[in-house]
This record gives sequence, structure tokens and C-alpha cells, in this order.
Amino acid sequence: MREKILHTATDLFLNLGFKSVTMDDLANEMGISKKTIYSHFENKTKLVQESTMNLFMSISNGIDEICALGKNPIEEIYEIKRLVMVHLKNEASSPEFQLQKYYPTVHHNLRKRQFEVMQDCVKDNVKRGIEMGIYRENLNIEFVVRIYFSGVTSIKDSRLFPNTMFTVRNLMDHYLEYHLRGIVTPKGRKILNNIINSNQE
Repeated sequence: MREKILHTATDLFLNLGFKSVTMDDLANEMGISKKTIYSHFENKTKLVQESTMNLFMSISNGIDEICALGKNPIEEIYEIKRLVMVHLKNEASSPEFQLQKYYPTVHHNLRKRQFEVMQDCVKDNVKRGIEMGIYRENLNIEFVVRIYFSGVTSIKDSRLFPNTMFTVRNLMDHYLEYHLRGIVTPKGRKILNNIINSNQE
């Protein structure tokens, strides 16, 4: 039952927002009593914390699996984007903003873990891209890692990028192209253009 509650709560939080979903909403959605929920999670903050970390671990494990496939680094980034989009279900409700505003401690801890995982993943991606000649040799890898993380997290801010103007999918596509065009060589640009053209078909 605990896993079912966690799974349903995560779906609701992503679709409606962390603040918007109440324990009553969750109980009604599952057809159970609030007492049952509280027997597994002492309060809503604990439920929010566990659902965000559970989702984070699922995405992290998926990223590890993609990285183990040994794809070329440009394809790898697009595969990771696809994985994240599946897990986050387009984030129609801007849950990241609600998490930051109403559960700042949970958000801070999540952001720290995200950077740790992304730092290793992007650093490895950039190093391999340079070795393969598809990323520029003169890149400052630590800068690229941090600017990439900064950009990926900033585009989730609905105050800067309102969902009335941008869909999450379009934002991610635009950002990846923007990021990659800044670091690819002519050889890498051909791979990037092929991926972009195939995505538009």
C-alpha cells in the first residue's frame, strides 16, 4: 500500500502541483481513508519529500542505464531528455516552482542531489565528446557542467518561461540545441542537425 500511495501522490503532484494536492484529494483519488495514508506517512511534507526523492532515484537510475549504452554524447543527451520527459509528464502545473515556494528544504536537498548526479554525467559526456572530436577541445569542462545545470533548472521557472508561452517539451528542445551549438565542432554539428531534423519528421 505504501508504494501505491507514493506512486499516486507523485502523479498528482506532477499533474496538479505540490501545494494544490491535499491529503483529502489523495485519499479520494485512491478510495482510501486519510488515516491509511497517515499510517505510512506522518504528514504531507514527509510524503512530498519521499515522492520527490523516489522520482529522482527513478530518473537517476534511468540516466545510469542510458550512459552505460555507450552512445555518442550528443545522442546520449537527447535520450536522457526523453527519459526525463516521460517521468515528469510535461510538468503542466509547474511543480518545481511550488516545491521551491512551499517546501524549500525539500527543494534545496533535491537540487543538491540533482547537481551531484548531473555533474558526473555531464562531465563524462563532455570529456567523451572532446575525445571523439564532436565537442570543441578548448572547453572549460567545469564551466560547461555548471552552465548546463543552471540552464536546465532555470527553464523550469514558470515566472521566466510561462507555460502559456512555452511547452516544457519545446523549452527542453530549444535549450538542448542552444547548449549543444555552443560546444560542438563541425563534425558534431552534423550529428546534431541529423537529430534535430529526425525529431521534426
